[in-house]
Amino acid sequence: MSIFRKIKQKLTPPKANVTLKLTKNDFVLGGNIEGTLTIASEEEFDATEIRCEIECAERAKKTRRTYDEKAHREIEEEFWDSAILYSAKPALVGPMKITKGYGEVFPFSTNIPAGGRPTYQSIDRRITWFVKGVIGVDGRPDVTSRTTEIQVVQPSAAQVIREKEVIREVVMIPCRYCGALMPQTETVCPNCGARRTA
Repeated sequence: MSIFRKIKQKLTPPKANVTLKLTKNDFVLGGNIEGTLTIASEEEFDATEIRCEIECAERAKKTRRTYDEKAHREIEEEFWDSAILYSAKPALVGPMKITKGYGEVFPFSTNIPAGGRPTYQSIDRRITWFVKGVIGVDGRPDVTSRTTEIQVVQPSAAQVIREKEVIREVVMIPCRYCGALMPQTETVCPNCGARRTA
């Protein structure tokens, strides 16, 4: 292998495709992002892992004071500041050899933290969530899918109440006197009023 070919190989990702398909485009804080990653390769190479990358980014318009040499005074100027609020890289598969002609579909499900920030856009602030699929490769650029922007919303009040419900199993026993079923926790039969003996 020539030196130029080795350099080119180090600068280019393997000839493979990663396709990300989500079950839907809007998700709830505290819920799961679900979908599939489809891998198709035209080259043999070693992958360090197959993973999803999830990121929540915030861009906010801010002001700062700087000294203007020409005006000989401080002035205020606006700028856009950006920050990553949340980032995760859950692995679907560990190290593996990918052969030429290899193809497989990997289902995935990963949690969105309940304390995260929902998607938001205004004149001076924007919060966006992104998901992409990745084949990690050592010594070469990773193979990545197209980055997909998703909507993340606050759970509705009904969803929060449903999650807080406690389901209890009540054992029913027959009344010794009338035979009607009553909860085991009762001391008096609700049908005949007789006191439970056992």
